[in-house]
Amino acid sequence: MPISRSAKIAVTLGDPAGIGPEVALKAVSAWPKKSAEQLLFLGKASFYNELAKKLRLKIYFRDIAPPFLKSDLLSLERAGFIPCYFLEDFPKKIIRGRSDAYLTTLAVRSIELGVTLALRHEIDAIVTPPINKAGLKKAGFQLPGHTEYLAELSGTKRFEMMLVGGGLRVVLVTRHTPLKEVSRFISKKRVEETVLLTDFELRRSFGIKKPRLAVCGLNPHAGEEGNIGTEEIKEIIPAVRALRKSLPGQITGPLPPDVLFHYAYKGRYDAEICMYHDQGLIPLKMISRGAGVNVTLGLPFIRTSPDHGTAYDIADKFKADPGSMIEALRLAAQLSHNRRNSPPYEGGVAAKSGRGG
Repeated sequence: MPISRSAKIAVTLGDPAGIGPEVALKAVSAWPKKSAEQLLFLGKASFYNELAKKLRLKIYFRDIAPPFLKSDLLSLERAGFIPCYFLEDFPKKIIRGRSDAYLTTLAVRSIELGVTLALRHEIDAIVTPPINKAGLKKAGFQLPGHTEYLAELSGTKRFEMMLVGGGLRVVLVTRHTPLKEVSRFISKKRVEETVLLTDFELRRSFGIKKPRLAVCGLNPHAGEEGNIGTEEIKEIIPAVRALRKSLPGQITGPLPPDVLFHYAYKGRYDAEICMYHDQGLIPLKMISRGAGVNVTLGLPFIRTSPDHGTAYDIADKFKADPGSMIEALRLAAQLSHNRRNSPPYEGGVAAKSGRGG
């Protein structure tokens, strides 16, 4: 999709001890040379230049200071440099392949910096290489992950996690919830909230005028009329019925996932609403072949991320596949363009919450 005005995309640091910076640099190396997007890396130029040298990539970085004037960014780009901005000092030596409290702190500071710039409208989108959740706790950060922290920093009350890949757009009613606890978090209200925000963002950010949505059941065979669980009868079906009255698009379900994803793979739906993590991510990761992208719905800016972790086991081997990161950058540019050109939408979540995201 052509971009009518260049989008400013910030790439956060990710965990420097993992593969995040590596795949970010490999993705930039594969980025079209005549792309209209302006990239800003939220880390130190010395760190990225050293890493680029190890990866034998002919890309070069230079530190800059705000405000990020368009002329300054363009002059750096023409001179062959990617601009970097960061406020913290970097260690002289990075030990890859294991969690480190100081490096984790740098990763968190980079996220915070990205949100600050986005809320000031100095950038349009944030692409976040992976961080390690266990490492966050060891470093003293009580953060569930990127999605929740970005929402907290931006003051976003309604947000959802969407995974995009292989022709699917999977949105989760429950995210990182233990399987034995999923049932008690499935409610009519929660299903409605998830569907409404998905519908809104498909219009605003994906440019789909009349989204086709499909809702998964929770139990085998979608409960089989209450014979295999009652969550469908008590919570999911009432939610779908209520949504059919308020959404101008098409909503189907609840369907058994084995049926739903058969038709989703053939392109029948624009998004699939899943009740729990693995229900949606197993089919998506199987068909996306390492190129899935995480998108946070509901934020006042675009956020995408590669759909993989820090991969400490290969972080010092420099052989990570950048496919997912390439797609995360591409999608960030596309969604930024769509959102800028999206007409106001008065239905769904915007009307119910009084916010446009």
